[in-house]
Order: sequence, then structure tokens, then C-alpha cells
Amino acid sequence: MKTLIAVLLASIACTSVYAADDCEAKAAEKKLAGAAKSSFMKKCMADASGSGSACEATADQKKLAGAARNSFVKKCEADAKGNQAGAACEATAKEKKLAGAAKSSFIKKCVADAGAAN
Repeated sequence: MKTLIAVLLASIACTSVYAADDCEAKAAEKKLAGAAKSSFMKKCMADASGSGSACEATADQKKLAGAARNSFVKKCEADAKGNQAGAACEATAKEKKLAGAAKSSFIKKCVADAGAAN
């Protein structure tokens, strides 16, 4: 599951650059500005990145519906965000050359802080 999430996050990161350009072009085409543009860009990026699409696809494969589907997708997306934060925290710990208990403590606090920021 972690490998699947890592691959999906990598593909989302690659497509987000193209999505940003595409969304920006669509906003310019519609001559949006200010709050309308911000709102449009937020929705466009979410739709383009397919942030929930991998989780939703898995829910489809599992034939989940209703509350079970909503719960699964919500947890799946939260796990994906947590794994992304965890990977960034791992990289920072490696840069700082932390090991053992210091590394574990740093990563735990880093992931918690990342969760609080979202």
C-alpha cells in the first residue's frame, strides 16, 4: 500500500506542474481575477491533480458505497498526505544526520507539525 501511495504521489507531483499551467490558461481565457480566480484555480488544481482519484478508484475496485466509501476515501487521502509529510520529514532528518531516538522524535514531531499546518 505504501509503495502504491508513493507511486501515486510521484505521478501527482509530475502532473501538478502541467495542471497549474493548464488551470492558469483556463483562468486567463475566462478573464478571471481576484477571489473568483483563486477559487477557480483551487478547484481546477484539485480536479486536475486527482487528489482523491486514486483513493476513489480503489474504493470502486472494492465496490464500496455510501458511508463506507466516504470513510475509506477520507482515510486513504489522509494516509497519502501523512506519507508525503513523513517522506519530507525523513529527508530532513537524513540531512541533519539524525539517528536513533533523536531521529524518531524529530520525525514524530515533524509529521505532527505538518498535520497541524493542514
